[in-house]
Amino acid sequence: MDSLRVESLFGVKDKAVLVTGGSRGIGKMIATGFVKNGAKVYISSRSAQDCAETAKELCALGPGECVAIPADMQKLSEVERLAKELAAKEGKLHVLVNNAGATWADSIDNYPDGGFSKVINLNLQRVFTLTQKVLPLLRAGAEAGGKINDVYADPARIINIGSVEGLMVPNHDTYAYSASKAALHHLSRHMAGRLGSEGIHSNVIACGAFQSKMTAGLFEQAGEVIMSHIPSSRYGTPEDVVGTTLYLSSRAAAYVNGATIALDGGWLVHMPIASKL
Repeated sequence: MDSLRVESLFGVKDKAVLVTGGSRGIGKMIATGFVKNGAKVYISSRSAQDCAETAKELCALGPGECVAIPADMQKLSEVERLAKELAAKEGKLHVLVNNAGATWADSIDNYPDGGFSKVINLNLQRVFTLTQKVLPLLRAGAEAGGKINDVYADPARIINIGSVEGLMVPNHDTYAYSASKAALHHLSRHMAGRLGSEGIHSNVIACGAFQSKMTAGLFEQAGEVIMSHIPSSRYGTPEDVVGTTLYLSSRAAAYVNGATIALDGGWLVHMPIASKL
């Protein structure tokens, strides 16, 4: 059966994709994977220069396309503008990857109110806001996938980039980050239950140790300890997060909704709760 061929099961060619925080780190890895597999990818980040440079770099890779729409996701007005610009460029959206995020580390006695608010706003509230604003495009993406016996054949996808810190209790001072990711995981399940019947599926990739600008400080301080708790004995690679994202975006995962996938090399199941990082 042709429907069981790899190309049919895992292909994302010609899909329209939005990746927030797509100019660097995990977001750039994901955007690259979509472009390399023929999708049209819109990336957004706060820096217009970084966005433009990444889009140019990825367009050169092909065979897909990358378009920059810079936006400061902390601001409601910028989220609204991003959604409007995307709607003007695309009539539908097949995949939304909510990847933009921030972290803040400080002792429990000194943790600033502003830092807590910033992390919760970007990692949680703005995920909801952006998803809300692009729902018409996601609904159109679901319709474009067609129906079989009144069931959406290839649903639109929301992929929320979470963290293993939202699945366990970290023993380091990232209170707002871990709380925001735990809340994001639950928000994703809530959206899955609400939107699934409309042909929009919502899932989480709970990432473990991936090297990025956000994690550089933690890995510098505690890299050896972290590695000692990862059974796979390595950090995550672009292939790992791209493969998981492409799966969740493809026909192969059309029956996956409300899932949280721990992408961590076994770190989560091996980590003693009282470990010192």
